[in-house]
Amino acid sequence: MNARKKLREILARPGLTVMPGAYDALSAKLIEAEGYEAMVAGGYAGIGSMLAQADMGQSNVRDYTDHYGRICNAVEIPVYVDADTGFGGVHNIRQMVRAFEAAGVAGLFIGDQTFPNRCGYLPGKQIVPVEQMLSRLKAALDARRDPNMLIAARTDACGVEGIDAAIERCQLFLEAGADMAKPIGVDTIDDIERVMREVKCPHMANISQAAGPKHRSLAELDEAGVSAVTFPSAILFAAAHAVRHVLRAIKRDNGLSNVGGNLLALDEYYDLIGLKDLMTREERYDKEAAAMVSGREAAE
Repeated sequence: MNARKKLREILARPGLTVMPGAYDALSAKLIEAEGYEAMVAGGYAGIGSMLAQADMGQSNVRDYTDHYGRICNAVEIPVYVDADTGFGGVHNIRQMVRAFEAAGVAGLFIGDQTFPNRCGYLPGKQIVPVEQMLSRLKAALDARRDPNMLIAARTDACGVEGIDAAIERCQLFLEAGADMAKPIGVDTIDDIERVMREVKCPHMANISQAAGPKHRSLAELDEAGVSAVTFPSAILFAAAHAVRHVLRAIKRDNGLSNVGGNLLALDEYYDLIGLKDLMTREERYDKEAAAMVSGREAAE
């Protein structure tokens, strides 16, 4: 089963699927190696990784296409990605969908913020009129070549106009043909359950450090009937914390004497990145080339 069909299967089946957030190809490889079935690659982690900046909409479709392409190329499991506001008008959105599709993404979500898009948990958000968002969504759906690629519509209306407005927008998004609709900022179990009653599609919850102390337990989400939950930034923060810890230890101890337990063993790292397979491939090509030359010389 290809990654796009797998993502749809995951969202349609009973039970909660956990989707950690990758910030680069190596973190994606680790997610897959730990047995997760799918992952998310969001703008918050992407901007942190690519630019070491906060997510304020300062990147572009080419940066994201390259970034997501490297992540998708590193793994076989589905990668669900952030398409911001589509990076421009309907023609830009068409190019974005085609580029992300070629990069290998299994699904994407596009939002209704004004440009430049910013993290949904940061202040200062504004949303476009719903008619403009429906145009964005229609352009994305029309641009899709592979019908298995999931296209979701996200609204930030909850934090601007309230949950009633967010639910109404999600209902319109589904009527327009979106595979999934998601109101960001709906974090309590009561609100999640209301959204699930009134927005008839799989619900993907979000547990982000940027949301503050609003985290629900996985057991609560599973009991509520949530299809999937994403952790878009936890691994980014874990990596930053680990790197800073090792850097400070090297400076403090004048070496690596006290950080061995914080480092991945060399053999484990080589297994993760597939070094043995790479070397075997090199040797095979060298042997095949040598055999061709020897065969020609023998024939002469």
